[in-house]
Amino acid sequence: MKSILIVDDERNLRKLLAITLEHLHITIYEASDGQQAIEMINRYYPTLVILDIMMPGEINGLDVCRHVKSKPELADISVIMLTAMGQKEDYNVGISVGADKYITKPFSPLQLLYEIDFFLLKPKVEQVSLGGLNSVNSDN
Repeated sequence: MKSILIVDDERNLRKLLAITLEHLHITIYEASDGQQAIEMINRYYPTLVILDIMMPGEINGLDVCRHVKSKPELADISVIMLTAMGQKEDYNVGISVGADKYITKPFSPLQLLYEIDFFLLKPKVEQVSLGGLNSVNSDN
């Protein structure tokens, strides 16, 4: 079953996003910091992570994204960075650590919903080795 993990230290934003996404009839998880996010990702393996960068604690959103994208078993989890850090350098760093999409706050709820729909509806792609040849299978 598809699911979304919302990671932001602002409780009101997490709740607003969760309410906005209720119509999708999927499981929504929430985390308030990077450590909790990594634990939930490893436990629940969400389809999509909506991730803030600046959070309390030693693990920020960039660290969480690096964790997801560095582990082969988590590689097909999509990550949308949703952050107030809107400089070009911030965007470049977010994309370089593996974010699939980078959206700055304040954001358009319609744009975010469009992006979420895209990531939830995209087919799962897996690499299959065929004796030295690689084939891509699409699982709808």
